[in-house]
Amino acid sequence: MAERRRLADRMPVFPWDRLAPHKATAAAHPDGIVDLSIGTPVDPVPEVVRRALAAAADAPGYPATHGTPALRASAARWLERRHGVRVDPEAVLPAIGTKELVAWLPTLLGLGEGDTVVHPELAYPTYDAGIRLAGARPLPADGLTALGPERPGLVWINSPANPTGRVLGADHLRKVVAWAREQGVIVASDECYLDLDWEGERPLSVLHPDVCGGSHANLLAVHSTSKRSNLAGYRAGFVTGDPELVAELLAVRKHAGMIVPAPVQAAMGAALDDDAHAQEQKARYGARREALRGALEAAGWTIDHSEAGLYLWASRPGLDAWGAVAALAEQGVLVAPGAFYGPKGANHVRMAFTATDERIAAAAKRLEALAG
Repeated sequence: MAERRRLADRMPVFPWDRLAPHKATAAAHPDGIVDLSIGTPVDPVPEVVRRALAAAADAPGYPATHGTPALRASAARWLERRHGVRVDPEAVLPAIGTKELVAWLPTLLGLGEGDTVVHPELAYPTYDAGIRLAGARPLPADGLTALGPERPGLVWINSPANPTGRVLGADHLRKVVAWAREQGVIVASDECYLDLDWEGERPLSVLHPDVCGGSHANLLAVHSTSKRSNLAGYRAGFVTGDPELVAELLAVRKHAGMIVPAPVQAAMGAALDDDAHAQEQKARYGARREALRGALEAAGWTIDHSEAGLYLWASRPGLDAWGAVAALAEQGVLVAPGAFYGPKGANHVRMAFTATDERIAAAAKRLEALAG
């Protein structure tokens, strides 16, 4: 019998496991830990969403992989209302949280050994993980010239970006789309932070007509309710774009049983239909961002990019990423080292401002100890 090839052997060490000793240090602080590392929502799930979930709780039958017509219509309305993007509701496909979709998209598209998938040089680690799961080759690259004559099977872009908060301008996005169409390459745009802009140019979806000329051919856009609506615990996102690609994904997901539970579908639709709670949540995040940014800059830290999203991309002279993690952990503040996101992050840390107001205030006070 041939030796089994373990899928786990393709994967790197799960990055967050490496933070464990620093988390223990931070947790020993007399006033408790301030965890700014992962960026998990801490505020309540909106009441309108909880009501919709409860009302749909009597759901004994199998839900549809394609989602309900009501959910798909809600997603399409939200995209047009908030982001100027028109999609056919038939081209909306729910996902069990967007991390699931990011991790499995290369596999769902039939990519594998011999294929190359491009992702940003500073990137959410799940892009790389998903490429490895498929057996394809990851290629970190921020510019098309870096690809040379290579024709990848898929190109990931991420704007606003995790971890940096960088926003790709319309000109940049147009060039990516034009090149991809010339080469017959699929572009998947991770747009999970599209609603969370703070300064500078407002982020555009790759599906916006100013970017793609009104055609969604070769394009997919991935959206999440985790950050906008505090639904990380619900695992509720969706993908949309090229109708043929969405139909292809749907066909495979039906076989794989990748189905969003019916009550969660109802809750996601309610969240997408209601802008008031999202605006309130954004205001909370904005206040926390300002408090944390002011404290960091007063303590001698530099903030790069960070014009959108839920994180501050920060550095301090004399400290590499892990040195900064250690220094902050001594003050009871846990952050993510930029090295988690690629070699270019070796001198930065990513700080989430998703903690409570009280914990953000505690972090700001502790940063005073690192001033000078």
